[in-house]
Amino acid sequence: MSATAADDDPARAYVPSSDARLATARARHALAARSTVPKVAPDAVLSHTSAAVLHGLTLWNVPLSRVHVTRPPTASGRRTRLLHVHAAVLDADEIEEVDGLVVTTVARTVGDLARSLPFEPALVVADAALHNHLVTPPQLQQVVERMAGRAGCPAARRVVAAADARAASPGETRSRIAIARAGLPTPTLQHVVTAVGAEVDFYWEEFRTVGEFDGAVKYGRALRPGQEPGEVVFVEKRREDALRGEELQVVRWVWDELPTFDTVAARLLRAFERGLRR
Repeated sequence: MSATAADDDPARAYVPSSDARLATARARHALAARSTVPKVAPDAVLSHTSAAVLHGLTLWNVPLSRVHVTRPPTASGRRTRLLHVHAAVLDADEIEEVDGLVVTTVARTVGDLARSLPFEPALVVADAALHNHLVTPPQLQQVVERMAGRAGCPAARRVVAAADARAASPGETRSRIAIARAGLPTPTLQHVVTAVGAEVDFYWEEFRTVGEFDGAVKYGRALRPGQEPGEVVFVEKRREDALRGEELQVVRWVWDELPTFDTVAARLLRAFERGLRR
């Protein structure tokens, strides 16, 4: 197969299986989005998940099977296996160009996803957009205000109200949701323990307890050129030893523990008790 070809679904495209753009789900979605827009309508704007991919927004547990576009309300919305056409008003300042494609702005994209996704994946997007300085809280608030009365607006308000730029990864966003759902006290995010010179993911001052989410990506980011993963783990152990040397309780958890969080919550509660006795 060589060139892109259309059939009854405008989001269907054909490329050689060796094409490097098929390497990841995000790359495949971007390719499908690029081929879809000209076939839908001149006024079609890439939006929702598709705009998020083009903007490079962090996504977690978000399906990438459909290309999303938004058209004026005079057009009818429709959904196929590969395409979702949304009918909605887009103000001029909610549209921009990315890599030659017309897409919704980051703020509008986050707002649309906050309306349409479950709370957890929606908050991952919002946290990451703020953390990476791609949008500001006032911009998100403005978008939500413009969406007043639309389906999903209450959910979007909840996401924007909860969004926090200090959450540095999907794992940290999901962790703080899990902490809240477990009924645990709200921690301080990205707290610097001055005596050690270390920034920790979660900190409960009253209980002298540190919480750390351990994800593979976290250690990958810590690698310097030529450094082995084992060296990073060793440095992290030294860092934890220093925290414990300050009589701080340290509780760590991993990705697989996030869905239930019961065992982590129990470990945190035991750490709180120990911390109070210090």
